[in-house]
Amino acid sequence: MATEQVSERRSSHIRGITVTSVATLAGVAAALVSAAFLGTAAKDQLGLVVVAAFVFAQLPVLKVLGIDVEDFSTKDHLYVLFMTFSLWFVTWTILLTNGVTF
Repeated sequence: MATEQVSERRSSHIRGITVTSVATLAGVAAALVSAAFLGTAAKDQLGLVVVAAFVFAQLPVLKVLGIDVEDFSTKDHLYVLFMTFSLWFVTWTILLTNGVTF
């Protein structure tokens, strides 16, 4: 009984780490794509389209990694959206502030 609880907590922890890692890496990748295609045009709304594409692209990636995305609640989807958007915003801001071009 105690072994089942430990195993369940461990798999839940691994699931959380996987979802967080994929969301944050997708946010950084979205910022790099935004910087590469949009450059210094931070007023362009296409940056949000890039973020949305990366948010939706995560679902198949998570399925491949063994995460059951059909079991996601609204809270889980909002978490993925928030983490991806946050990392995109911070990374793209840093790239824009430093004048990085590709």
